[in-house]
Amino acid sequence: MAEGGAGGNQPPREHPQNLQGLLQMAITAGNAEPSQLEPMSDERRQWLQEAMAQAFRGQLEEVEQMKECLRVLEAVSPGGDGGETSEPAEGDPSRQASALELLAELCENLDNAADFCKLDGMRLLAHRYLEHPIPELRWRAAHLVGTCAQNVPKVQEQALALGCMRKLLRLLDHDGADAVRIKALFAISCLVRAQEGGLQQFLRLDGFSVLMRAMQSPVEKLKVKSAFLLQNLLLDHPEHKETLCSMGMVQQLVALIRSEHSPFHEHVLGALCSLVTDFPQGVRECREPQLALEELLRERCQLLQQQEEFQEELEFCERLQRVCFQTPPEDSSMDR
Repeated sequence: MAEGGAGGNQPPREHPQNLQGLLQMAITAGNAEPSQLEPMSDERRQWLQEAMAQAFRGQLEEVEQMKECLRVLEAVSPGGDGGETSEPAEGDPSRQASALELLAELCENLDNAADFCKLDGMRLLAHRYLEHPIPELRWRAAHLVGTCAQNVPKVQEQALALGCMRKLLRLLDHDGADAVRIKALFAISCLVRAQEGGLQQFLRLDGFSVLMRAMQSPVEKLKVKSAFLLQNLLLDHPEHKETLCSMGMVQQLVALIRSEHSPFHEHVLGALCSLVTDFPQGVRECREPQLALEELLRERCQLLQQQEEFQEELEFCERLQRVCFQTPPEDSSMDR
């Protein structure tokens, strides 16, 4: 944001457009050196008053947009879950899709995400749109749940209390539309990362098994994102490694690595690395002769040599070779 005269006492050329912009302006001003601080001129005071009015007006305008979107979504659409049908204009699925799209854009702003929940928007998503008969409305609803929940604990808590985790896991596991499954996985990741309550619900609902089945899907994007989430959950919550081993996760990951080679394997190998790091039981399972993992890793390393696009996968293979087959199981800390 450009400023006018010396000392920054002249009004900037542009007003901030929302509360986050106003906050950034305040932070910037607060970082000024003491020698730069001067009494506020009448011109700058007037500019600041106008800037605050415009920022608050912009926020209020966005809240009004969200209210209008919710009015569109509250209308019962033909084929919806209500029994009665509204006027066609009110229940038009294309208008509802547009409303969900606009809400997702607005709720990238954390304040708007909180306001959306205060307006009971999350309840509407949980009780109607995550189970809507039209696939586009289901995936847009799942995307909106994830967008709102990212890094906002109160929003995460509300979504969990409304039963979103159970419905999202069901979508990920059983929905016939690939886009719905991918967006459901996105929303699940937003509810479990850095959210203990979400992780506990995920565990109670057998989320790791659902994730494993998603990794066996023919949809490449879904496989990659599922493996990536598994890898990160293992890094963030190593206390669940024993549970995963008892589910046969080592054997299932190795089976996935044996499938026809694809970029997805990088993330599977990353998840396996996370599982065996500092976990002797995982190392011992990798050494089971029937898995023939050592030979598989040797062959994969030969395949990937001199292929720059697969260097990260090659590094995972080499780490697994060192940890599982060149050190005792009790000394399985992996160099990072």
